[in-house]
Amino acid sequence: MGNVGIVGTGVMGRAVAAVFLEKGLAVHGYDAFGPCVKVARENGIIMHGSLAALARATDRIILFLPGPAEIAACVAGPGGLLAAAAPGTVIIDMCTSAPETTRAMADAAKAAGVRYLDAPVLGRPATIGKWALPVGGEAEDCALVEPLLRLFAAHVVHMGPSGSGHKVKLLNQMMFGAINAMTAEMMAVADKVGIAPGRLYDIITASQAGTVSNLFKELGRRVSEQRYDDPTFTVALLAKDVRLGLEMADQAGAPPLVGRTVDFLNRASCAQGFGGEDTSVMWKSLGHIWQGGDAHGQG
Repeated sequence: MGNVGIVGTGVMGRAVAAVFLEKGLAVHGYDAFGPCVKVARENGIIMHGSLAALARATDRIILFLPGPAEIAACVAGPGGLLAAAAPGTVIIDMCTSAPETTRAMADAAKAAGVRYLDAPVLGRPATIGKWALPVGGEAEDCALVEPLLRLFAAHVVHMGPSGSGHKVKLLNQMMFGAINAMTAEMMAVADKVGIAPGRLYDIITASQAGTVSNLFKELGRRVSEQRYDDPTFTVALLAKDVRLGLEMADQAGAPPLVGRTVDFLNRASCAQGFGGEDTSVMWKSLGHIWQGGDAHGQG
């Protein structure tokens, strides 16, 4: 398959790059964050100093960026990928983004003779190889890159026109947010009534009840261990994702109910300084709300 490019060499980008390198592909990268550049180089990724240089090095480019603004700047902004990408290049947007941004980028790419797909990841970094990728864009473009995507994903499903993949991802993130918020609330109430959150986690997971999802296991384990500063997924990113999901629902004339409460807790947690920590920390936010800043933090 030759080579492939990755824009955004954080946790997800490096996970995908590791698979490509193991399969014998040359991986070219770009990242605006210095520490990520250093780690990427140490991992064997050929890092470039500009998006244009990356676009000239490969005709298959995967994006792992924080959100719509960063994607728009990367793809269609001054010095972006489209300024240097050769006709026929395929850009695969694996971020979590707004469907309208996706459609705008796909239109801009088409005008430049470039193919554009949205294929966000359904799965955690540790489960790479088992990921599901809902894909939006032209079916023939999806078929073209499916062999590449199947190197690290178990399921590649064409969902419809541009933006369809991101619609699926936002719906998934709304559910993620609800499970996360309910876990936070349960842990905070447990602490309030004198049940240590860590012990609550132990008994619930031992029960194998229907409430024990993989996400609950991950969140509860982190609460039990009081381990929030090496995030699998940050509060700030979840807040962004849920907000995008609510905006999508509002635009469709389906105003969310549960989602509004989740959004409130996400925003409150960010305002209290938890934005850079793992989403499991959000149970402490409720403690602050209820007790005027006093969260016990027992585990």
